[in-house]
Amino acid sequence: MAKKSSPAKSSGPAINIGIADKDRAAIAAGLSRLLADTYTLYLTTHNFHWNVTGPMFNALHAMFMAQYTELWNAVDPIAERIRSLGHVAPGSYAQFAQLSSLPDAPATPPKALEMVRILVQGHEAVARTARSLFPAVDKASDEPSADLLTQRLTVHEQTAWMLRSLLEE
Repeated sequence: MAKKSSPAKSSGPAINIGIADKDRAAIAAGLSRLLADTYTLYLTTHNFHWNVTGPMFNALHAMFMAQYTELWNAVDPIAERIRSLGHVAPGSYAQFAQLSSLPDAPATPPKALEMVRILVQGHEAVARTARSLFPAVDKASDEPSADLLTQRLTVHEQTAWMLRSLLEE
């Protein structure tokens, strides 16, 4: 597992949104891991979109495009929630590599069904990361973060199910 770091706190006026500094820091740290996982999965999915081959090319190429587009659209709300909590959102490959629970995409593109398996594992991992934040979010009564996590869980669990369905015989 990659080394995890604390989120950087942004400078500026004090934040008084009804969530203690310590709780905001804990939630921002978790959301930073979620952002890193999401971005890593986005990059892997886009890589597979470019490099898929074989009899399922058309279907997988289109499916991967829809999935990487959804992931791309997810990173901004996660980063902006971190900012709303008064912390700096990670945004470099080095930070994402340090924070993510997902491995990088394979250097050599795998066969189509192996791509699907890797993406199933990725979506399940991102779901686990999102789910792990609920205790801190619930403790702080941070409904906006809870709402964001619920939306992300819905997408990742459904996508994992759809991808797993391709692996059934």
